[in-house]
Amino acid sequence: MADVGETLNFQGVMEEETYFPDTDLDLSFTSTTTDRTFPSSSARSSLARSSLTLSFNESRLSCSTITVNNITPLYHRKWDPRWSAIKAATNLSSDGNIHLRHLKLIRHLGTGNLGRVFLCHLRDCENATFALKVIDRETLSSKKLSHVQMEAEILSMLDHPFLPTLYARIEASHYTCLLIDFCPNGDLHSLLRKQPGNRFPLAAVRFFAAEVLVALEYLHALGIIYRDLKPENILLREDGHIMLSDFDLCFKADVVPTCKFLRRKSRNSKRNCFNGGCFAPVAGSVDEVLPEFVAEPVTAFSRSCVGTHEYLAPELVSGSGHGNGVDWWAFGVFVYELLYGTTPFKGGSKENTLRNIASSRKMRFPDAAEVEEARIAEAKDLIEKLLVKDPRRRLGCTKGAQDIKQHPFFDGIKWPLIRHYKPPEVVGGVARKRGHVGHVKRRRWFWKGLDCLMIRNRTKGSLPYRLLRSNINANNYYDYVQNNKPRKNA
Repeated sequence: MADVGETLNFQGVMEEETYFPDTDLDLSFTSTTTDRTFPSSSARSSLARSSLTLSFNESRLSCSTITVNNITPLYHRKWDPRWSAIKAATNLSSDGNIHLRHLKLIRHLGTGNLGRVFLCHLRDCENATFALKVIDRETLSSKKLSHVQMEAEILSMLDHPFLPTLYARIEASHYTCLLIDFCPNGDLHSLLRKQPGNRFPLAAVRFFAAEVLVALEYLHALGIIYRDLKPENILLREDGHIMLSDFDLCFKADVVPTCKFLRRKSRNSKRNCFNGGCFAPVAGSVDEVLPEFVAEPVTAFSRSCVGTHEYLAPELVSGSGHGNGVDWWAFGVFVYELLYGTTPFKGGSKENTLRNIASSRKMRFPDAAEVEEARIAEAKDLIEKLLVKDPRRRLGCTKGAQDIKQHPFFDGIKWPLIRHYKPPEVVGGVARKRGHVGHVKRRRWFWKGLDCLMIRNRTKGSLPYRLLRSNINANNYYDYVQNNKPRKNA
């Protein structure tokens, strides 16, 4: 969000479920703000200055409830149990809509610039948990109300694995409530602070950066400029994959999708079974015709100065107007922070940070020997091309994510399969399910027994055994690490 870092979750929030009374449900909390953000207006919202009491007993609301539900299952989440729970609740509802009375609040999760977020579930289905974002419109200025409308509109447009699903929008009295996904594994900023040196290994940086890149590509294809990219707004789903959050600072622009077929030289030499035999390389490189789909809002333009001060692009700081390039600048800052644990232009104060961003001084990389691992040169080159202060020469501003995907830092990534990659193992990462340990133990005992059997038959070193073991273990690898070498996922 613009003024307050909002979180939809806390790690381990489901460990102890304390339910509130079913009747006369009053929740009072005091707002908190973060020091990392840049105010979008001179006056703070009254929501950030005083406590707010919310009553979710619909009989106590001043007017009738108006519900706008989005109950069509998204294709990529068609079999999600949350959709089954929503469908069952709407079938039992008298008017076919979700109302506040159908929800049972569990606890308060976080407070943002526009509203508060609660963990909840449907009263008749405790297994399907959601995040309920509650916005009190009476406490917001007209500008903030336009942000609320923008976020609700954008959420209703999204259909992507790395973006939230809007299950229902409920207008009750002076409250706007958005029922969206709950992410139980916290946000990426909290996870980053748990790492040694506050930095991720390069393989983890590639994983998170690639998924964020795909999410930004989808948003830009819809003509949506995000303008609030930072680790605090990247949540982690139950499976360890990312989910972007907070869309109140977005703005929409026109976009014209184009599809071209480009002829490029293949990087690897091909062998031809008809010219020179199957084992003889063909002289020269082989041309490949590859389709290139580009949907980038290159004509987007805005003068609003909003966002997080450490992630603001130079053209946004100057107030001269900005477009799609602010997201690609923020993406470069994001990759830098994952690698080094800090942002590249951070100063002793917000003013110094903004001055560093606007100055012509070239960005520098810290001398950290522990970060100098293989392929770090490609990561630095990517960051330098993204953090070009002239947006006309910045990587991604012309063709969007297509140009960034082709950078050597992302070599080897199979983009259509990215949602099926296994998340990297990092400190404080996704908690394993209890059944997983037993599965690993059973697999170990299987291999021990197979080894004993092979030793007994003196065929342990035979080719069939090696092929059998490599084929079975292939299911436990993912092709997502440097040099395209698979890494075992224990």
